[in-house]
Amino acid sequence: MIRICVKINALANHSQLAAMYICVCHAVTESDVRRAAASGVSTVAQLTMATGVGSGCGSCLAFAFETLENARLAQSFPLQLLQQAA
Repeated sequence: MIRICVKINALANHSQLAAMYICVCHAVTESDVRRAAASGVSTVAQLTMATGVGSGCGSCLAFAFETLENARLAQSFPLQLLQQAA
């Protein structure tokens, strides 16, 4: 049983270290998109200017948009929750 837990923990730690690439052309990761959203980027055009995402082959634009929207929603959720509670 201990051996299984150690393997599960090792896999969990590995997944935290692994980067999910959104744009391979410009090596933009999901973390890069989340950081851009946290710094105020709110549109894909702004994201392209900030990171280069989508300015190569363009096949990443849909996933970049989805990731940006999810990051923006995750940031605004606690604020919405607090506003409803007030």
